Amino acid sequence: MSHVVIRGIPFATRLRAAKGGAKQLLEHDRARAKKFLAGKSHHTPLNALSSRIPSATSGGNSSIDVTDSGVTYTMQVGVGNPATQYTLLIDTGSSNTWVGADLAYNPTSSSQNTGNTINVSYGSGTMSGTEYTDTVTLGSSLVIQNQGVGVASSAQGFEGVDGILGVGPVDLTEGTVSNTADVPTVTDNLYAQGTISSNLLGIAYEPSSNAEVANGELTFGGTDSTKYTGTLNTVPLTTTSPASQYWGINQSVSYGTGQTILNTTAGIVDTGTTLLLLATEAFQAYQQATGATQDSTTGLLTITPQQYTNLQSLYFNIGNVTYEFTPNAQIWPRNLNSVLGGQEGQIYLIVSDLGSSFGSGLDFINGFGWLQRFYTVFDTENKQLSVATTAYTDADTN
Repeated sequence: MSHVVIRGIPFATRLRAAKGGAKQLLEHDRARAKKFLAGKSHHTPLNALSSRIPSATSGGNSSIDVTDSGVTYTMQVGVGNPATQYTLLIDTGSSNTWVGADLAYNPTSSSQNTGNTINVSYGSGTMSGTEYTDTVTLGSSLVIQNQGVGVASSAQGFEGVDGILGVGPVDLTEGTVSNTADVPTVTDNLYAQGTISSNLLGIAYEPSSNAEVANGELTFGGTDSTKYTGTLNTVPLTTTSPASQYWGINQSVSYGTGQTILNTTAGIVDTGTTLLLLATEAFQAYQQATGATQDSTTGLLTITPQQYTNLQSLYFNIGNVTYEFTPNAQIWPRNLNSVLGGQEGQIYLIVSDLGSSFGSGLDFINGFGWLQRFYTVFDTENKQLSVATTAYTDADTN
């Protein structure tokens, strides 16, 4: 199986600005964080409960483009045979794949109704419906047979998209489908069916000031060495709960070279969270160090041009390797201030309050603002995560 990078998948991209601007975006992120803090047993409504990284040249991995749609990442996924194309959110914080939030499910000859119900809660949204198995097409070389696919009869909080492509740990599906122990993810099934040689997922994003551009890549079964610089730093997933139930790692965060604002602690890396969220004490230390004020319109921290000139880098220590998160990386793309309901030319920071105190077992969420600057690899088989710098780590795009 040779390495294939698929770049020609059609995209149905839309600007998904929150109707309530950044305040609604913050509410979404914090509601999601509360769900994470509650642990995986709360990932499903209670009434639904029932019973080593290969390189790109080593073969057996395929890559798919993803698109930055303002506040989330989406990709086109085919379901059925012939396939209907759905725009799905890519989510490392959940593991069920489902459709029907907007575009209705279209059963075909490959569709099988399991007769089981599915119920999933995301903190900022919920879905319920019926579990099917079907053919799922991520790309011409990435076709999955008999993939579990939820078909929503009710979905709230998913305006502008058709559902979720869940690529988190499979344990997060426990209790989501009746009469079912768990539901293998798309990555699990690609591996089990021999389509990819390793059960891992590489994610490369590029920062962009355009809300509707294909600017990322998912690599199933391997890594794309053209998407990162230097070497991959691999760390075991954290054992601290509840972060351990997701793609959780241990890290510390410093502002500048001399002020630690978050001692080494557990948290998660999550594509479904927009901002960079820190435990309340760390967020307050960051606000004080930057001199930022809270903007009444957006709810985000804002700084003046002079303060931006003096803004220091954040330094993330992960597995004894330090990663610089530059001043430009810390600000929302100014060309996309309208997505926030913000003012043109204003400087807004993407660092925000997690809404819980240090020591909760999940003290940070490295969301897509962070992911745009680093290459990450989620290794299910070996229960580890890898990080590397990219050509965009130091970019001045915002």
